[in-house]
Order: sequence, then structure tokens, then C-alpha cells
Amino acid sequence: MAYYAVGDIQGCYDPLARLLERVNFDTSKDTLLCVGDLVNRGPKSLKTLRLLKSLENQCVSVLGNHDIHLLSMIYGVRQPRSHDSLNKIINAHDAHELADWLRERPLLVVNEVRRYALCHAGIYPWWTLDQARKHAKSVERIFRNEEKCIKLLGKIYSNHPSRWSDKLAKVERKRFIINAFTRMRFCSPKGELNLTESGFIGKSNKNRIPWFNIENDSLSEYRVIFGHWSAAGLVNTPQFLGLDTGYVWGREMTLAKIPKQANKKITLYTQPHD
Repeated sequence: MAYYAVGDIQGCYDPLARLLERVNFDTSKDTLLCVGDLVNRGPKSLKTLRLLKSLENQCVSVLGNHDIHLLSMIYGVRQPRSHDSLNKIINAHDAHELADWLRERPLLVVNEVRRYALCHAGIYPWWTLDQARKHAKSVERIFRNEEKCIKLLGKIYSNHPSRWSDKLAKVERKRFIINAFTRMRFCSPKGELNLTESGFIGKSNKNRIPWFNIENDSLSEYRVIFGHWSAAGLVNTPQFLGLDTGYVWGREMTLAKIPKQANKKITLYTQPHD
């Protein structure tokens, strides 16, 4: 029984299939961890979603910002454009079944046995892991109710508030939680999210710090597995594993075999862009 984590797939079905074949992925006992952004930009988003859904409990995925964007389009909160790569899903006979499956995906998964935390963009450094779990669940409960999910989707598209406070109004709290888990890259030392720049690690400065370079003692015994940041590329330290290596931008897709202990070495498999 092996655990594998894959970076942002973004509708790139073929390299995912090659990687799973390379490691002889056993759908009866192996587990695939997906960091979100399962769809969009790539050519086969519909086929990708159907594959992951078919894996049932052998696929553990979190929601990414592109997955939430797809939900917004399926439910009519946002309108697709003529060239949008998600139109095949929206027009598919099983679109709402796929949407139901997506709505059940969490923002954060913590595995206490293998000591990993799985999320799309990251864990806001000013939250403890327990607080992050609590905040994630507050949004997940809403998403699992279709009517409440649609209502919330209509209110989340903003970069404000940029900083967490327990005094935030209800909608502002939910918006910040979603932005932190699905869009975060840089933070300021005061806890403000910079949601307008992606950039490279080398361009960080004292007011523009990669979130994973800000100390968070509550994560010290876990490995945080995330994606979202193709410009940063592979991040592979004992505490952080960033797997968005930019296949959709012409680079490669990365699959990682996750060991049973957080401090053990990770085995990486890559599929270059065709």
C-alpha cells in the first residue's frame, strides 16, 4: 500500500497516466494525493476528473482555485468564455455529478499516521495547524450543501480582506479562508496576503515572503504537501513539498512517493512535457 502525491494536473491527463503506469499504481490499494487544480488550461480536464472520481477512496484530493472556478461556472455564478478549456465539463452529461464530487473535496487533509498535511496553496503561517483545520472545516461544511455553496461562490471573488482577524465578518472570514488555502503565495511580516503576484522565490523581499519561509511551530512534525506555485517549481525540504512543477507551462509533472515517516526521504518521478 503506497501513497503518491502529484502536483497540479490542470487537465493534463496523459502525463498523469504515464506517471501512474510508471509506478505500477494499484487502484485497489495505493492512494493518490492530489494538491488541487485538477482542471483548466490543459486539454483533457473532463477525462482527468472522471479518472480521479473513479478512483473513489484511493484518490484524496483538495480543492484548488481552478476547481472552485469550475464550480462557479457549472452553477452559473461565472460565465464561461467561448475558448474556455472547461466547456467540455460544463456541457457533459455528468457535469453535476462531477460538481457534487468536487464539492466534497476538502481544503485541508491532515494524516496523523504519515504526518502530512495536504492543501493547494499552503497553510496561513499565523494559524496553528488546529486552527487551520477548524477554518477549513467551516468552509467545507458550506460547500457540501449545494444551495449554500452557490451562495458563497457568489461572494468570494475579491482579494480583501488581505489579513486575518477573528473579528472579520462571516463572509469576509470565509473569503479569506478560501484565498489562503487556494491562492496564497507571498505574505508580509504582518500577515497580509499578496494575491496579485506569483513571481519567483528569488524576488522575495522583507515585505514579500514565501509563506513557507515564515516559521510556524505547529507544523514542525508534519510535511506540508502543496501545489499552486509553478514559478517556484519543486520545493523539497523535510517540512515542505511543493509539487507544482509547471507541466501546463511546458515543463514537467511531478509525482512523489510519500514515506511512512515525515522525516524520511521522498522518491520523485517526473514526466517531461511532450
